[in-house]
Amino acid sequence: MIKYHFKKDHGFIKGLDVKGHALFGEYGTDIVCSAVSTALIVTVNAIETLGYKENFYAKVEEGNFELQINQTNDVIEGLLINLEYTLNELAAQYKTYIKNHKEG
Repeated sequence: MIKYHFKKDHGFIKGLDVKGHALFGEYGTDIVCSAVSTALIVTVNAIETLGYKENFYAKVEEGNFELQINQTNDVIEGLLINLEYTLNELAAQYKTYIKNHKEG
């Protein structure tokens, strides 16, 4: 199962942790893993190509993704809100394979 958690401070997204594998399908054909990976990479690439490379740190490893926002703005926050919406929609559609792992 993929578990993700958005870290927030005063209503702003300050980071994201994503861990695990969906195990929806065989390696290389898992559409849930593919959808999550694509959403993560598209968001990071958008932040970077829009000129905010210094505002964040991202670590991508097999089965592990970490994002830290050092300095936010309206563009970055908008992209992260879209990412959160996308992951929540995937979690609603594929409940057995992806879950929002909230604190508490």
